[in-house]
Amino acid sequence: MSAVDATIPPMISRLDYVPPMRTIVSSEKALLAVAQADTDAEGHSVAMSRFMIRTESVASSKIERITADAVDYARALAGNRSNSSAISMVAASTALHGLVTVVGERERFEIDDLLAAHRALLQDDPTEAAYAGRVRDMQNWIGGSDHSPRDALHVPPAPERVEGLMDDLISYLNRDDVPVIVQAAIGHAQFESIHAFTDGNGRLGRALVSAVLRRRGVTRNAVVPLASGLLARREEYFAALGEYRRGDPAPLIDLFARSATAAANCSRESIARIKALPGEWEAELQPRSGSAAAALIPAFYDHPVMTAREIEECSGASAQAAYLAIDRLARAGFIQEITGRKRDRVWVASELLAELDDLDRRIQAAMAG
Repeated sequence: MSAVDATIPPMISRLDYVPPMRTIVSSEKALLAVAQADTDAEGHSVAMSRFMIRTESVASSKIERITADAVDYARALAGNRSNSSAISMVAASTALHGLVTVVGERERFEIDDLLAAHRALLQDDPTEAAYAGRVRDMQNWIGGSDHSPRDALHVPPAPERVEGLMDDLISYLNRDDVPVIVQAAIGHAQFESIHAFTDGNGRLGRALVSAVLRRRGVTRNAVVPLASGLLARREEYFAALGEYRRGDPAPLIDLFARSATAAANCSRESIARIKALPGEWEAELQPRSGSAAAALIPAFYDHPVMTAREIEECSGASAQAAYLAIDRLARAGFIQEITGRKRDRVWVASELLAELDDLDRRIQAAMAG
C-alpha cells in the first residue's frame, strides 16, 4: 500500500457549488417530473411504494452485476433462499425502504441510518455478514486485483479518515440551501468516494439518493427508480463519478437529471396502469360483495407476493373458500403460483410482476434514446 496513493475527498459540508446554467435547468425540470410522478401515486402509496422500491432496488443491484428474474425475486420475497442474487435484491429493497422511511419521517440524516441500512443489506450475506452495519477498519479499493490496489480505478481514503468524512457528508446532506438534484448527485458521489463500507457502497449510495428526495419533500408516496436510468448508462455513470473525483460534479448532476426525468416520466405510465388494475380485475371477475375473491383483489394489489396462509388471512374466509377464490384469480390470469409445490405454495400478482420488468425496460430505452 505504501506505493499507492489513496484519494482523499474534500470536505463538502459548506460547499458552495454553482453548476452550469444548462445543468441547473435540467435539474429543475427533473425535479418537477419526479414531483409529478409522486403526486400521481398519491392515495395508492402502499402499493406504489412497494412496487417502485422493488424496481429501484433491482436496477441498482444490476449495476453491481447482481441479476435475477422477476419470478426468482418474488420467490425470495416469500422466503425461498435458492437464488443468492434474488436474496441480495430483496435485501437491497429492505435497506432502501428503511433508509427512505426513517430519513423522511425525521427529515434529517444521521450516521446510524446508513449503518442500519447497511446492516439490512448485508446481514445475511455469506461473505460480508461480519462487516454488516459497521464502517470499515481496513483499506479497500475499486477495480483492479482483489489482492492489490496498484491498478485500481479508485483507492478511497484510509480507514482512520472515514469517520470525519462521513460526519462531513451527513452535514452536507442535511442542508436545505442546495438544489435537490445537485445535493443528491454530489452526496452520492462523495459517499462513493469515501467508500465507507467493505461492500454494498454502490447500492447504499444509490439508496441515499432516494432518501435525499424524500427528506427534501420532493417525494412522499413513492420512490422514483432513478437507478434504471443509470443502469442504461452504466459506463457513463462510472466515468461521471471519476469526473467528480477530479473536481467536476457537472457530468454526474447532468446524468442524474436525465435519469430522474426518464424514470419519472416512465413511472407515470406504470402508476396509471397499476392504479387501474383492481378495477379491471373486479370488472372481469364481478366477485360477490363480501366474498373471498372480493377481499383478495385489493390484498394482492397491496401485497403482490403472498403465501397460502397470508391469502387465507386476507380473504377473511375459510381455507376452502380462499382456495376457490385463488383458483378464480389464477384462471383469469391475475395471479400465478411460483413454487411448483403442493405444500407451502406462493402466489404473485402476474401483471404487477410483469410491470416491474416493463418499467425498467422502458426507462432504459428512454435513456438509450
